[in-house]
Amino acid sequence: MLDIKFIRENVELIKKAAVDKHIACDLDRLIEVDKNRRQLQQQLDALRTQVKEDGQRVGLLRNPKSTAYKAEIEQGNSEADIRAEAERLQAGLSELKPKMKALEEAEGPTLNEFEQLMLTIPQPPALDVPVGKDETENVELRKVGEPRRFDFEPKDHVTLGAELGIIDIERGVKLAGTRNYILKGDATLLQQAVLRFAQDLMVQRGFVPMTVPVLVKEEVMYGTGYFPSGRDQAYLCERDTLSLVGTAEVPLTAYHTDEILAEADLPIKLCATSTCFRREAGAAGRDTYGLYRIHVFDKVEQVIVCGNGEEESLKFHHEILQNAEDVMQALGLPYRVVNVCTGDLGMGQVQKFDIETWMPSRDGYGETHSASRFHEFQARRLKLRYRDGARKVRFCHTLNNTVIASPRVLIPLMEHYQHEDGSITIPEALRTYMGGRERIERV
Repeated sequence: MLDIKFIRENVELIKKAAVDKHIACDLDRLIEVDKNRRQLQQQLDALRTQVKEDGQRVGLLRNPKSTAYKAEIEQGNSEADIRAEAERLQAGLSELKPKMKALEEAEGPTLNEFEQLMLTIPQPPALDVPVGKDETENVELRKVGEPRRFDFEPKDHVTLGAELGIIDIERGVKLAGTRNYILKGDATLLQQAVLRFAQDLMVQRGFVPMTVPVLVKEEVMYGTGYFPSGRDQAYLCERDTLSLVGTAEVPLTAYHTDEILAEADLPIKLCATSTCFRREAGAAGRDTYGLYRIHVFDKVEQVIVCGNGEEESLKFHHEILQNAEDVMQALGLPYRVVNVCTGDLGMGQVQKFDIETWMPSRDGYGETHSASRFHEFQARRLKLRYRDGARKVRFCHTLNNTVIASPRVLIPLMEHYQHEDGSITIPEALRTYMGGRERIERV
């Protein structure tokens, strides 16, 4: 959520952000409602002040022992005059209270509309974010590693997994419907290995490991910006007004909701391994094949909560991106980093860098990581604040990035490290987690 003062002063900037991000919002209506809201508030404040002052005055004039009563007598006013003044004020109060009630009744719907409209206003992107319609116009920043050239016909991860007896998509669909799967044996161990390796790396770098809820209150989803715009992508438990999260970013970022932190406690660096749930409504084509775009997966997520400064926020953005790149480099997987264009940015993101890993079966790069910074957008919704050195309360900045997500990362791992006989080399970084073994083979 943005500061309404910032919105008022930057209407054209916000309108451009909405166009560039392809986000529908009625900014003109918000400005109108905001004006009405402020007018109602001013009228109510004036009436409440008058009611309070006149009420106190009536009480004093009806009390012969009060200083105000004695002052009236000293000024030559009779007791009858004082009683008449008190009655006049009381009559005025009787007229004011219905007016105040009417304004309060009008204020409720106005505030509600204002709050709902505020939830639709996008964060303007950083100046160096490329303008583009969708992911096809993301801008490549760099490539790391070279795609493997095979001297045999490589198999895709589905075929490899089926022949090794470690991936069973057919039974996963039978149990849970489309885009579900079952990992078995070494695929399960490989997934646990990449998750544990990624978490251990983050702990070594000072991130606090957390075990967090994956079923959260809806206000947490609103607070982190996943509702209302992303509501159709979430699995909802309507009876309990709870939602399954699509990423541990949600509970990690919301951990200090409605708190005022000490500046000395910043930055806060957290990570969590959790199961994630996404409906993936509207996904189609090759993205729905195999393990690429599925409903349930596991992910190690990193979150940073830092001070309110562009330079600091940008520094940590590059830090979390580097953490993810170091994981990919340790796994020996070729990848590229892209600067995500406006049309592929979320509502609250100032900027996002994606890591796309080479997947032989797709003959191209597929997204495996997203590193985002939000400035105050999430913090304002969550009331996540800190007190700076001047004792001023400020909103924090928030950032997050995937460290690793599986089973999607199993696609490049299995396909890149396959052998002609269908066996798969285990990357050296993961062998400790798999009993020192070097290869996955059919048993």
